[in-house]
Amino acid sequence: MLLVNYFSEKGSKMKKKKWWKYVLPIIIAAKIVVVVMILESARADNTQANIESKTEFKAVGIPDSITFAGEKMPLGEFDVREALDRELLSNAYFHSQTIRFIKLAPRYFSIVEPILKEKGIPDDFKYLAVAESSLNPRAVSPAKAVGFWQFMKGTAQDYGLEVTLEIDERYHVEKATYAACDYLLNSYKKYGNWTLVAASYNRGITGIQQQITRQKTDDYYSLLLNPETQRYVYRIAALKLILQNPEKYNFVVTEDEKYPIIPTKNVEISGKVGNFADFAIEHGISYKTLKDFNPWLRENYLTNAKSKKYIVKIPEVK
Repeated sequence: MLLVNYFSEKGSKMKKKKWWKYVLPIIIAAKIVVVVMILESARADNTQANIESKTEFKAVGIPDSITFAGEKMPLGEFDVREALDRELLSNAYFHSQTIRFIKLAPRYFSIVEPILKEKGIPDDFKYLAVAESSLNPRAVSPAKAVGFWQFMKGTAQDYGLEVTLEIDERYHVEKATYAACDYLLNSYKKYGNWTLVAASYNRGITGIQQQITRQKTDDYYSLLLNPETQRYVYRIAALKLILQNPEKYNFVVTEDEKYPIIPTKNVEISGKVGNFADFAIEHGISYKTLKDFNPWLRENYLTNAKSKKYIVKIPEVK
């Protein structure tokens, strides 16, 4: 009897083992299916979220008409329209640089605008300065053009700017602006056309005249020029459009985010200065601040053998 019970129990255990042998893989497979379904669902949700939140890059709207310095740009011509489109795209999607332009514009336009008006230069030429130096008074090009208006040394001296080891007035925003105005007026006397005047600022009066003579046209938009000058007026026009109406091109910069105009006082120097670090301390500022507001001072001293009068700007920051 005991033997019968033993075999009976053993048979029952064997049946149970056989049952689990078949059921266990099914359970494992079911769990794997559930996990896969959960992962696929999560992936689908993420994909949908990505689709819904994706960034769209859109073409920039081109205005129906635009003028530069009062002269109409012929947007009805396909090549003119596409050239402007190129510069609008380049600047509207160069976000960091263009936002900086928007922030800097009030500070430097407040200096440039009155001088342009005084000299009879169209206000749109302030955007030429943006194209030239990115509103950086310390800008230096690979060709060694210097300052806010990017003067070469010889041209700067021709237009009355002092360029020495100690003084370089190409870095002086006001004086360089007056010199730039004189250049522009000289060019206008030759061409009688502000668009060509702007082009000549980039290529030179002689360079533009050579192409006018060669190609038998004095229309900037019909001239074949070197790539930089070919794009130059369009870039100025694009900067004008964006800086005049940044919201239209999706730039949102509040007034309090723009860089403030720092009030300054004028200090006259008519003799030598042994050390500008001492000079700065005497006027309650650092050497760095002195040079930031007067980058045209190129050394830490001034010999001033001819006893010229120089005006140094000292910021009045509380």
